[in-house]
Amino acid sequence: MKTLIFAISIIISSFSFAQEKEAVLAQKKSNDFVYEGNTLANEDDFVSAEMEYRKAISKQPSSVAGIYNLGNSYYKKGNFEEALYRHQQATKNASSKAEKHKAFHNIGNILMQNKKCKEAVEAFKNALRNNPLDDETRYNLGLAKACAEQQKDQQDENKDKDKKDENKDEDKKENDENKDKDDKEGEDKDDKKDEGDKDKKDGEDKKDDEGKPKDEKDDKGKGDEKDKEKQKPKPKLGQMSPQQIKSLLEAMNNQEKKVQEKINAKKQKGVKVKTEKDW
Repeated sequence: MKTLIFAISIIISSFSFAQEKEAVLAQKKSNDFVYEGNTLANEDDFVSAEMEYRKAISKQPSSVAGIYNLGNSYYKKGNFEEALYRHQQATKNASSKAEKHKAFHNIGNILMQNKKCKEAVEAFKNALRNNPLDDETRYNLGLAKACAEQQKDQQDENKDKDKKDENKDEDKKENDENKDKDDKEGEDKDDKKDEGDKDKKDGEDKKDDEGKPKDEKDDKGKGDEKDKEKQKPKPKLGQMSPQQIKSLLEAMNNQEKKVQEKINAKKQKGVKVKTEKDW
């Protein structure tokens, strides 16, 4: 029984030794790729350097060196988004304060490049928590604070400006509404004025030159005629008016004249009359 346990222990030890040996070899190989990548990066051959860093990560996925240096490579190429992702990954895989300090310090620099000053302040603070003695990080933190304050002032100023613009728009809208209201009231007044002028004109048309209503004048004229007729002397019953007497005399004279003409005509009947030519 003891022999069996001893044999199993030897096997387990051998297996663990093999794993450790393999891990050591993988770490060594990963470090070699990182070293090669750094050499290429110093020569500004970032494309080839990126390939070497990726090889290092494939050999040792938890290798902070490979991830950290790959992030630096992206930073130098100006690919800040990918650089930020790799350094955030490095902070998670870092096992020492020194590694975390470097990663957070670089994250702060990347955020400053992206004009995210408030976030950069927190990154530099995290870097100082892992290494309070780093003057460069402290200096960058001061720059980040000043930048964040300036951005805050600018945002407040923009908010005030937007608010003023909003108030101006509201005032303009209110003025336009009041103007439309005034215009409508003015149109209503004009309409009423036109109606008043029309009524006034109709009233004037109904008046004569003396300013009196025509209907009243007509009625007055009719009344005057009636009054005149009333004022004419009416003949009394059994008594003739002078005009009637005159007409009667004229009729009698005309009748007498006709009778005399007939008598004269009978006297001259049968008498021959000699006619002469009217040369």
